[in-house]
Amino acid sequence: MQDKTAKIDKNNLKKTGRYHLDSFEKIGDEKRRRIIESALIEFSSKGYNGANINIIAKNAGISIGSMYQYFGSKEKLFLTVIDIAYGIIERSLAAIDRIQGDIYIKLDQIIDYVQKYSREYRLLNQIYLEATTQGLAALSKNLSHKMETVSSSYYKSLLSAAIKQGLVDKKISVDTASFCLDNIILLLQFSYSSDYYMERMKIFAGAGSQKDDKRIREEIMYILKKILAP
Repeated sequence: MQDKTAKIDKNNLKKTGRYHLDSFEKIGDEKRRRIIESALIEFSSKGYNGANINIIAKNAGISIGSMYQYFGSKEKLFLTVIDIAYGIIERSLAAIDRIQGDIYIKLDQIIDYVQKYSREYRLLNQIYLEATTQGLAALSKNLSHKMETVSSSYYKSLLSAAIKQGLVDKKISVDTASFCLDNIILLLQFSYSSDYYMERMKIFAGAGSQKDDKRIREEIMYILKKILAP
């Protein structure tokens, strides 16, 4: 049975970048979905270097020739999958930003979203984790710029506004604080999707921590307020 976290909503496929070739845009949504979901399973289970594009094509029900007509290379297919993850995160941050409330309400919503997103898109998170490894150093500049710029800009904007509102200590460096915030969110994200980080979370936060989202969220928010508030 296919992992439910390999399922990609067709709406997310319409927001991809330009790593794929034009021919990929011309095929039906169902066929595109099959290709991306097949790639998602292969990349998440075997990593970029171990993934076989022939297997991806076979499991998607298309020929290897068609696969190269759509993407040109395994690297372009991998970047397309990463781009889908980027798009989901970008749209979610935009939705959270529209919520009425101060920085602490929005950070609470981000943590709540991460807990849900990391389970729903577990395989995407595993591929994101794979993309951060030294083995993909050749792609890291492109990937890190694409994935991190959106969150960096958002956190800096959020912190800057909160400092002006007197909700965050004015002595805090916006740049360093945004880096620290993102580190917390990133590790939390992996703690719901990677076997290693899930075990790590149990060691640090307790055996039942992954099933107690409310407690984890409230405790992280308490710590963040203590760190950030004037």
